[in-house]
Amino acid sequence: MDKERVKPSILPGFMELLPSDQVLFNKMLDIIRENYEKFGFLPIDTPVIEKSEILLAKGGGETEKQIYRFKKGSNDMSLRFDLTVPLARYVAQYFPDLNFPFKRYHIGKVYRGERNQRGRFKEFYQCDIDIVGNGKLGIINDAEIPSVIYSTFKGLGFENFTIKINNRKILNGFFNYLGIEDRVGTLRSIDKIDKIGINGVKKELDKIGLSIEAVEKIIQFMNIEGTNEEILHNLEDMNIDNEEFQLGLEELSLVIDYVKYFGVPNENIAIDLTIARGLDYYTGTIYETFLDDYPDIGSVCSGGRYDDLAKHYTNQKLPGVGMSIGLTRLFYQFKEANIIESNEDSLIKAIIIPMEGCLEESIEVGNRLRNEGINIQVYLEKNKMGKKFNYANKLGVPYVIILGPDELKDEKMTIKNMGSGEQKMFEIEEGIKLLKR
Repeated sequence: MDKERVKPSILPGFMELLPSDQVLFNKMLDIIRENYEKFGFLPIDTPVIEKSEILLAKGGGETEKQIYRFKKGSNDMSLRFDLTVPLARYVAQYFPDLNFPFKRYHIGKVYRGERNQRGRFKEFYQCDIDIVGNGKLGIINDAEIPSVIYSTFKGLGFENFTIKINNRKILNGFFNYLGIEDRVGTLRSIDKIDKIGINGVKKELDKIGLSIEAVEKIIQFMNIEGTNEEILHNLEDMNIDNEEFQLGLEELSLVIDYVKYFGVPNENIAIDLTIARGLDYYTGTIYETFLDDYPDIGSVCSGGRYDDLAKHYTNQKLPGVGMSIGLTRLFYQFKEANIIESNEDSLIKAIIIPMEGCLEESIEVGNRLRNEGINIQVYLEKNKMGKKFNYANKLGVPYVIILGPDELKDEKMTIKNMGSGEQKMFEIEEGIKLLKR
């Protein structure tokens, strides 16, 4: 007796695409990769499964709650939850073999035990770049990252987007100047401004016990607006007597100054003093990128500067700066908002349909076209011509090549444009030129 059939399904929080969407997803991934490589970033890959002690070296918190951990024999293992911790382990492990500054990109799947909700995934692609220094790393590197973001999102077809930039030293120095002890709580409150607004932030700051005077000064600080130059001048005019604040202001000024040399237009980069991401990780420059025409999507790319990447694995001081694009979530959001559309089911340029008795020669012609760099499929099944054309039509293939006795005898091919319906016989070399166009 047959076993009861299992209903085909996947777990919630995982993405699976039909070929037309997968083609689009892969094109986005390729554009991101090409832009990373254009700036000299080198590829690495790391195991999806790491030793649990590596991933949990920092200890506790949200990471431990979200991590997928399991044992096999004596091995305690976990699925990687981001690409930064594996990078830290990688740099510490291969330190003698790497050239610094080490510029790497890594595109791969990561896993998090997220709560089930629309648009949140347990398995998703991240696309990271980082520049890691040995002992020190010049601030000009912080200005190169926005240029990679700018180039990448231009490559993805966007014109109107803003790379928002801030510096954690400015925030930390300001809080120290005000005598605030709960800096993490204060940063968490500020970080919610997009969700709860200024009044909501004010209530949150009251709740954590800040004085009325401190709350008012934070609100004034968050309300500083204008051009990048005006914001920098306003920050200078505050005369904050705090060394960390002044260092952060100097770094932010230098990054804004350098960014223009990398070709990022003024309208695509904006200082935003409410950006406060990476509460216990980023130590200097921080970035968030937003699509101006689709504000509801939120940040599409983020990153920043950190002092010591691999402190849990080595005594070497390894400062760095980087950014990440969560491609799976971004793709999902773009599809939901109809920003992108799948219009290709296939990556092939043409399908060869052999007439009866012409299959072997048609396979040879297919080989010849592939050697010319043209993606070709030969229809191998025995079916009526109508069914063969219907197959090509459903795949959205731009051309069909018909090869019968007359074509093969004269070294020719009949090419049908599936869009216009035009059909014409060509010399094979002529046909190759057409298909290459």
